[in-house]
Amino acid sequence: MKQEMHVLGIDIAKRVFHAVGMDDRGNVVYRKRLSRHDLRPCIAKLPPVLIGIEACGGAHYWARRFRAHGPEVKLMAPQFVKPYVKSNKNDSRDAEAIAEAVTRPTMRFVPVKDGDQQDIQALHRVRERLIGERTALVNEVHGLLHEDGIVIPKGVAKFRQLPLLWVLRLLLWDKKVQMNPLGIPVLA
Repeated sequence: MKQEMHVLGIDIAKRVFHAVGMDDRGNVVYRKRLSRHDLRPCIAKLPPVLIGIEACGGAHYWARRFRAHGPEVKLMAPQFVKPYVKSNKNDSRDAEAIAEAVTRPTMRFVPVKDGDQQDIQALHRVRERLIGERTALVNEVHGLLHEDGIVIPKGVAKFRQLPLLWVLRLLLWDKKVQMNPLGIPVLA
């Protein structure tokens, strides 16, 4: 049965994986539910086949691992696989839809990222999140100071140039500023 298989669609998950193999005519010739531990040995035993995977969390890792055993691996965006799901969605039907979608000549594929590319992308995501949080914090302090009549220049760079002691001195000793004493520790 495995000798007839030309395409393998794998629905990846955290613990349980579903694999569906098809022959060159699109007939299902292989259907298996595999644990995470059993997946790599199973792929290593297969003849050279085209493996299709949805591009989701962990897909690039698994694509690299499968390529190490020799088969060609192609990743597809989930929205391009969805039209091939035949009826009620479940993991086995998803794997079948993946196997069918990977054979389509007009299918658009996602390039497999290597480990370095994923690490750089992770660094960029974390950096963007930190920049967003910093901007939100500066805007919040601007708003809190503005509530008490203190207007400071806009922008993170201008905010950094303001000495903290200057702001505290203004809050504590300027008689024109009527700030609630409970608010001072929030800004300090």
